[in-house]
Amino acid sequence: MNMGTLYLLPCPIDERTGVWDVLPAANRAVMASLDYFIVENIRTARRFLSRAALGRPVESLAFAELNEHTDTGRELEELMRPLREGRSAGVISEAGLPGIADPGAAAVAWCHRNGVRVVPLIGPSSLLLALMASGLNGQSFAFNGYLPVKPPERAKAIRFFERRARSEGQSQLFIEAPYRNDKLLAQLLEVCAPETLLTVAADLTGPTEQIVTRSVSAWRAAVRPALGKRPAIFILG
Repeated sequence: MNMGTLYLLPCPIDERTGVWDVLPAANRAVMASLDYFIVENIRTARRFLSRAALGRPVESLAFAELNEHTDTGRELEELMRPLREGRSAGVISEAGLPGIADPGAAAVAWCHRNGVRVVPLIGPSSLLLALMASGLNGQSFAFNGYLPVKPPERAKAIRFFERRARSEGQSQLFIEAPYRNDKLLAQLLEVCAPETLLTVAADLTGPTEQIVTRSVSAWRAAVRPALGKRPAIFILG
């Protein structure tokens, strides 16, 4: 039996940008051809597909959730079963690219284990957008995901990544749950050496986008941005 294909469908990082008007025609055509979607959140995925204006009712589409609560054994096998039966599917992340800091990676890994074709479509990555605009090393960089939540462990991780950035010249990217952004920024400025460079990139692609690279000493002397719950990328260099 022929297997289906798994399409990775990028989602706008910020829905307020009007990016819907310039959604690549190839992406729109693929999305319009699918009737099964593996998504992080069904409600927001429905909204995304409705705004994409695919010419078919969203109610006619089937959805399966793949998120941090999904059992990557039995549950994953069940939601991937349609691909074994020849049905193609699209993976939709909450924002940005499926599989990048995203549970959709489990679906992609399953496809590689089972001989299912994976097709990534063009879309935005907040990580690379932040790095592009940082002025830091784009030749050698590492994305480290989330730092530890507890302050002592987080301080230890910050010092480790700072040493790597300074000794190896490798830009160190990480993210945080938005409601902990301000605490992370405060600890970065407390722990890092004055000459270390720090980029804070918030609300990428949105109307309140803010991307600033300064030395830690300059950050300490400046008025700190009110990050609040704004999605942000942090880079040490």
